[in-house]
Amino acid sequence: MIKDIVQKTLLFDFYGQLLTEKQRDIVELYYSDDLSLSEISEQIGISRQGVYDALKRAEGILEEYESRLGLVDKFLLQRSLLAKVSDMLDEIINTDDEVISDIKNRIRSIKSFVERLE
Repeated sequence: MIKDIVQKTLLFDFYGQLLTEKQRDIVELYYSDDLSLSEISEQIGISRQGVYDALKRAEGILEEYESRLGLVDKFLLQRSLLAKVSDMLDEIINTDDEVISDIKNRIRSIKSFVERLE
């Protein structure tokens, strides 16, 4: 559940500006402000079912953008790679020469992979 909310929030962060203003408002009220469908319905003046339908439509649009562009997946992969590099740098600080050589090779491999992503 939390993972799903984080994923939807990331999708909204990356692609939210591509939604209509009404869709953006509904997604933001639901995920950022944590309002229920009924509360959103009262606030924007449409039925609860209308809010639900608009929310599901907006989520589908965001997921479609991600399936075509993959920006969130690339972001998460790059973040993961940077965390690995950071861990390796910590290892370099605290290790001997033989281990440093292995770490350098691993860093080169990751650097090459990141460069291909760009």
